[in-house]
Amino acid sequence: MKNSILLFWLILLFGSNRGHSAAQIIALQQPVSNVAPTLIATGNQTYCPGTSMKIVTSMTITDPDDSGIDAIYIQISSGYALGEDLLTLTGTHPNISTSWNATTGTLTLSGITVQPSHTELIAAIEDIEFSSSATNPTGVRNFSITVGQANYLPSNGHYYLYIPNIGITWSAAKVAAQNSTYYGLQGYLATITSAEEAQIAGEQTTGAGWIGGSDEQTESVWKWMTGPENGTTFWNGNFNGSTPNYAFWNNGEPNNAGDEDYAHITAPGVGIPGSWNDLSNTGESGGDYQPKGYIVEYGGMPGDPILNISTSTTITMASITSSTNGSRCGSGTAILQAISNTGTVNWYDAPIGGNFLGNGNSFTTPIISATTVFYAAAFSNGCVTNSRVAVTASVIPKPQLTYTTPYTICEESQEIIQVQTTSGILNWYESLTDNTPFFSGTNFSTNNLSQNTTFFIEANFNGCLSDRTAIDIQVFPAPILADETIELCEGETILLDAGNPNMIYLWSNGATGQHINSDGQTNYSVTVTTPAPGSCAKTKNFTLIYHPDPIISTVITNDLEVTIQTVQTGNFQYSLDGIHYQNANTFTVTEGGLYTAYVKEPNQCGEDQKPFVVISIPAFFTPNNDGINDRWHIKGMSYFNNAEVKIFDRFGKLITVLNSSNPSWDGTYNGQLLPSTDYWFVAKLEGLMPETRGHFSMKR
Repeated sequence: MKNSILLFWLILLFGSNRGHSAAQIIALQQPVSNVAPTLIATGNQTYCPGTSMKIVTSMTITDPDDSGIDAIYIQISSGYALGEDLLTLTGTHPNISTSWNATTGTLTLSGITVQPSHTELIAAIEDIEFSSSATNPTGVRNFSITVGQANYLPSNGHYYLYIPNIGITWSAAKVAAQNSTYYGLQGYLATITSAEEAQIAGEQTTGAGWIGGSDEQTESVWKWMTGPENGTTFWNGNFNGSTPNYAFWNNGEPNNAGDEDYAHITAPGVGIPGSWNDLSNTGESGGDYQPKGYIVEYGGMPGDPILNISTSTTITMASITSSTNGSRCGSGTAILQAISNTGTVNWYDAPIGGNFLGNGNSFTTPIISATTVFYAAAFSNGCVTNSRVAVTASVIPKPQLTYTTPYTICEESQEIIQVQTTSGILNWYESLTDNTPFFSGTNFSTNNLSQNTTFFIEANFNGCLSDRTAIDIQVFPAPILADETIELCEGETILLDAGNPNMIYLWSNGATGQHINSDGQTNYSVTVTTPAPGSCAKTKNFTLIYHPDPIISTVITNDLEVTIQTVQTGNFQYSLDGIHYQNANTFTVTEGGLYTAYVKEPNQCGEDQKPFVVISIPAFFTPNNDGINDRWHIKGMSYFNNAEVKIFDRFGKLITVLNSSNPSWDGTYNGQLLPSTDYWFVAKLEGLMPETRGHFSMKR
């Protein structure tokens, strides 16, 4: 570089006191007149495990005022796997020396005795190879190639430089970062807003240091206080708080132990590599929590120049980025899906070795009858990754049905048709093509079928369907029977007929013929069964109603009220003239006398009659010779030859005796009119009949 004498004195002046390397000082103190070089690299490639691969396919360095560069820094800027990834210079480069920093993932190219030329550096960069000791490396490696020592992050174009300075305060570090520039880019305490930044600015630095976060304005509200993100909140709360975007606190941090308001990258070996903890402005005076420096970020500030002092390439580890299992119902093929970041997928039947089955993002399996695991591997440039992803082809067993067909039933009967399925829900359809079942279940009750019918059954187990199967229902005719009620007269018999000739009969009394004679029972039944194969049985009930023969037991009279009583109860009809009948057995006559009682059964099951006499005793009489009720007598007494009635006055004096020769009394005694008053009588109508006693009034 130009100004080598100035560089010498700057190194002597600042190198030991500030902890800056020569390259850092160059970056911070670059003369304005010096034009920054332009670096352009190509070579986005895919890595084959177990091999070494050059990180660029071509490289150019353009610098109008310089023919060489003191050093080039090639860093695995993202995706770096410490302990596995390695950058190596191959080929013959006599004027180039290399230095590999495993912590930062940086390979430095510099001159051995003199400054290397652009041509020598280009040739060396094109011979740098990447390798990984991992059996199955994954992810993407970004390689930054830059002329400065600052770490370059291609994803955002920013630079990150760790400045050692033991014991520096956060406030001083903030000012120092703001006062620094890098090839014209304004510096600031780093603001880390992504995992990529956290790795390159934290894990891949050489020590712990301040970053631009603080909650000095409002406790537990952490904001970026520097750079383009100045004023942006990135954390709320203590160690159990939350972030609205991105944060990378160490375990148990921030804990505000001693008014700790400033964010600091943890020391190596303390918790999560590259994570943050909170410290006071001064930190501790020694140990892991003593500030060791600060991290400056360049890029993104207003007025920053557009630089091409860095370029980048990528190597992608071929891998399967996504896969989709397949399934099928029963034996057959299944379709599996897998996508690789290289665009090509190979398929195998084993996780290691095995048989190559085909390639492509979509793979149709061979015919399988059970769940089988296949394996997808990314393929690129003739290289197959060692890492295979298991993709499962699931076989859902097709439901199996157990049933009887044809199924025989008798017409107009409800039968339960049972069908068993090994899995799923059984659906019933009326045709092979119906989409909507009319019934679901294993026990289907037919609905009085009268003709042969076919149903179709299909089991559905999570979308896996059995074969749709026909169930034939063979309907056999049943005997034609109807219950019968028969009315008979008491003592009659009848021939009972089951009908339906030439069938099988079983009567309730054990008889097995088509006919039986009744024997006085009131209920009979017969079960008629058709011949095989139908064997349809149906039962007929006979109800026999016997009507009794009416017999009059007695006729009861109460003055003019007559009641006809029969020996048996029944639905009889009654009459006093043999012509006009009624259902009631009680009558009222107008006067005493000789009557005949009639009773009959309305179903012509007999009749009976009986004569009787109605005796009517007047309560008074009026012997005033008006021709109306002038004499007192007992109506109906004339029908009894030996009837006798004795009449007494109120003092017990016998006044007269009525009989067949003296049937009535005119109210006199020995020709003399007796007074109007009550008189008593004692009537004896028949020898076996009891005496009747009472009184009546005479009114003149």
